[in-house]
This record gives sequence, C-alpha cells and structure tokens, in this order.
Amino acid sequence: MDLYEVLGLLAAATAAGWVDAVVGGGGVLLIPVLLLAFPTYSPAVALGTNKIAAVMGTATAAYMYQRRTKLDRKVLLPAAGLAVPFGALGALSASSVPTSYFRPVIMGLLISVALFVAFRPSFGVQQRDMVVTPRRRTAAILIAGVGIGFYDGVFGPGVGTFLIISFTTLLATQFLESAAMAKVINASSNLGALAVFAWQGNVLWALGLGMAVGNIAGAMIGSRTAMKRGSGFVRIVLVLVVTGMVAKMGFDQFA
Repeated sequence: MDLYEVLGLLAAATAAGWVDAVVGGGGVLLIPVLLLAFPTYSPAVALGTNKIAAVMGTATAAYMYQRRTKLDRKVLLPAAGLAVPFGALGALSASSVPTSYFRPVIMGLLISVALFVAFRPSFGVQQRDMVVTPRRRTAAILIAGVGIGFYDGVFGPGVGTFLIISFTTLLATQFLESAAMAKVINASSNLGALAVFAWQGNVLWALGLGMAVGNIAGAMIGSRTAMKRGSGFVRIVLVLVVTGMVAKMGFDQFA
C-alpha cells in the first residue's frame, strides 16, 4: 500500500468512528473502502478487519458517554453479556447467509425508521412519562443482546440505529441516552464477532490496529459533539445517516 491509500483508510476510519459514536453505521463507510483497497481478499476479511477498528471505537465512545450520561445498567449488563456470544454466532453464520437476503428487509426497516423519526419531532428529544416495566426491560435485553447482537455479527449495517430506536421506544430514553447505551452493546457484539473472524484467519491485524487509531479519534470527537449538542442533534444525524445507508444498500442490491 502506498502513503495515499494508508491516509485514505485512516481518514475513512476516523469518519466512521465519528458516525458510529453519534448514531452508528460507521461500517457502511469503512467496509466498502476496505473492499476497494483489497479487491483480492474475501468480504469476510473486510468484515473481520473492520471489527478491530469497530471494537476500539465503540468501546471508546461507550467510555466517553458513561462519564456524563445516565445508563440503565439493569438492561445494559445482561444485554452486553448476551451480545458477545450472539455476535460470535452471527459471525459464524456470515459466510453461509448471503447479504442479499438481508438488504431488502433492512432497507425497509431503515426507511420506516427514517419516516417515523422525521414525522415525530418529539420522539427521542423530549422526555416521555412512561413506566418502564420488567417486561419492557426484558424485551430490550433480548432485542439488543440476542437479535441485534446476532445481526451485528452476520451483517451489521444500521446496528447503532436499531439499538437507539429500540431503547428509545422500550425504555423511554432520549436519543442521547439511547446512543450511549447502544455503544456498550455494539462494543460487546463487535468483540464476539472479532473473536470468530480472528479464529477463522479473516483479520489483517496491522491494518486493523492502524485504523483503530483513527476510529478512536473519531469516536472521541463524535461522542463529545453528541453530548454537547444533545438529542436534537443526534436525531438529525440519525435521519441523515439512515438515508445514506438506504441509498448505499439500494445501490448494492440493484446496481
């Protein structure tokens, strides 16, 4: 690789870290760049190498958020514990499940999310009066740790968005709090998936660790920006990122 390719990957990793820290979806930026940089490698290598940067970046964002944001540990601890093995299980399934099966369903879900958030200006921005029952907490744990954890290992785009919407809907948290909780789960599922990709030999360690530096820097900037600007800012970025993800997945599916 020449210097320009290295700088391009670092820039992409930094941008992905920023996006991931605010609303998730950094993999949509970084994985295509990896595929372009290494066309002779299998997609699993791009996914595995991306997970190194993703683990470091999401863990950094989670640390930054937890210092200044309230987190529901009754949900986070069991959900994070489940996300590790189910992220690993998803990674084990990644090579046997074509991503073309996922794209139409995920595109439909993302479009629904974008429309819902766009036409409900108060959703995730204003505090809602809601009794968070044990049933709601259990649902949040299973959806985040099992369902989204598995999806993160097997495919991945939109994980942060789905976590934010799930927590906001079930736990009545604002977008900023939901984003903070999403980072913990995302870091856990990334860790489980990384362990499997590493065991399979689908990780370029030197490159991944280099990109992790950029991802950490982006995560620090993104989490600080989100905490400074608040839930309204997260809402705007969420809609923009979801729109971009739908456009990218639509291009991959139909082009």
